[in-house]
Amino acid sequence: MTARLPQALPADCPHLNPGVWSKVNRLLVRKALSEFAHESLLEPLETRAGHFVVFSDDARTAYHFAASRLPLNHWSIPANSIRKEIDGVEQPLDALQFMIELRNTLKLQDHVLPVYLDEISATLYGSAFKHDRIAPSAAELIDGDFQSVETAMTEGHPCFVANNGRLGFSASDYRSYAPEAAQAFQVIWLAVHKDRATLSISSGLDYAQMLAEELGADLLERFDARLAELGLNRDDYLLMPAHPWQWQNKLSMAFAAEIAQRQIVYLGASDDHYLAQQSIRTFFNISAPHKRYVKTALSILNMGFMRGLSPYYMLATPAINDWVYALVEADPYLQRQGFHILREVAAIGYRNPYYEAAIKENNAYKKMFSALWRECPLTHVRDGEKLMTMTALVHLDNDGHALVAELIRASGVSADRWVDGYLDAYFAPLLHCFYRHDMIFMPHGENLIMVMKNHRPVRVLMKDIAEEVGILNPAVELPEIMQRVSTNIPDEMKTLCLFIDVFDGYLRHLAAILDAQCDYPAERFWHAVARCTHRYQSEHPELSAQFTRYDLFAADFEHSCLNRLQMANNQHMLNLEDPASGLQMAGRLVNPLARWKSAASVAPVAD
Repeated sequence: MTARLPQALPADCPHLNPGVWSKVNRLLVRKALSEFAHESLLEPLETRAGHFVVFSDDARTAYHFAASRLPLNHWSIPANSIRKEIDGVEQPLDALQFMIELRNTLKLQDHVLPVYLDEISATLYGSAFKHDRIAPSAAELIDGDFQSVETAMTEGHPCFVANNGRLGFSASDYRSYAPEAAQAFQVIWLAVHKDRATLSISSGLDYAQMLAEELGADLLERFDARLAELGLNRDDYLLMPAHPWQWQNKLSMAFAAEIAQRQIVYLGASDDHYLAQQSIRTFFNISAPHKRYVKTALSILNMGFMRGLSPYYMLATPAINDWVYALVEADPYLQRQGFHILREVAAIGYRNPYYEAAIKENNAYKKMFSALWRECPLTHVRDGEKLMTMTALVHLDNDGHALVAELIRASGVSADRWVDGYLDAYFAPLLHCFYRHDMIFMPHGENLIMVMKNHRPVRVLMKDIAEEVGILNPAVELPEIMQRVSTNIPDEMKTLCLFIDVFDGYLRHLAAILDAQCDYPAERFWHAVARCTHRYQSEHPELSAQFTRYDLFAADFEHSCLNRLQMANNQHMLNLEDPASGLQMAGRLVNPLARWKSAASVAPVAD
């Protein structure tokens, strides 16, 4: 009997070549040196003015580099300045080896290190793909449409070093479903029995109406015919989408009993095609761009979490969004600023009875099968406007040129005027939500969509509401279904929601790019943030007690560290039901606004 040879594998990895691999390792080692020094995991020694060295655990390996120290202990390191030596002999940069050489210094425990190396390797893999492709330059991208910009992004989260792990994807999955691959795909539609699945929907929205809008009459008829063919009652089922990867790799196996018993029925693929967004489990409909976003569970491991969706959270998702939406729309200041939220208007969560019976805690096994629909941002665009992810402001193209520098150049206004307008659109509404409504979001780049006009941000749209919003005042009356968003934490922890999530987690990186590429020193940027804050406070004297209680001009604040979190537990970084309990603190950061505490010290920008 002749042995059967396996089929040849497709050539999925042409981007893994020596030249690009050397480039992306240098870029990731630069980020590791910068962010780990920022979090005080590394303590570089200054060898001469502006030049530093970091030694490996055994002191045999030395990393020499140049750096500028910017506010918030930000280390701005030119990638080409980094030189690695072992026993005095120069060696190529290797990000994986870097983690091994400094594993004790970085506090990488034995049970964490293998998974962390997997995430570093996958991050390098993705970075190599991005730097090997023909990508638009920063100058070209300023005129790109919404999805062209979305799929052109290269860095991912600016703080996390291992930020593109996506453990679970194969090489072919990466090319099919990674945002940067820009490959359109169809979602899978399933009928789920109402004994197991629960629908939640916004007030004023009808589920049948929504399905008709999302699927169309012809596809709905085909799905109904499939159920009838199996002798099933259509009224017993809800229709919900699933990611193709999730169906192939999780649902068809882990939910096999449910499929066999017709609790779950495969209906087929969508007619419409979708693009994965930066958050990877949210999809934009490119066949019909004004239809809603779809977001589904995706059980891949990335940045400390399995990216599932909780059926318990789905129950409250539309109600939370409706409440926040009503508050935002009724607030005159937020409306003047053009601040809006993109509502998650419907959600379905499926509960697998076996995992429900076996597992008490709400863990990844219970988050494999849920979906939601979110409003499309295109409904907020007026004539002469376009959309752009806020991540674009910290984007560097493959030659290292900053998109924000090109936007400022093309806008025809000064960097001061451009930055002031951006902060007025982005930061001022966050201040108002915090001080007026005791409300916080997770306002990093991927969660904000900017509305642009003449290459300037004129207002912002906030998304990912139900999982990220928090109400910091327990006295605020909330509907019973919303109680999980009520957070009772000490005052100093409340201000961290701005200091860490906004200042340290996002604006720090924007300030560094403006400093390096726009002839706009970081101190000048923080002066602009102080101006924005004082301007807001002067417009709302009735909140003066809040401004004193939550002082954004305090001398310093506790440093809550993201990489320390991930490296402590990279499979379940935080308990989302009590996130404050697991934070990793490392000393205090000097507040860059402290020097402008007096409103009199902040002069307006001259035209």
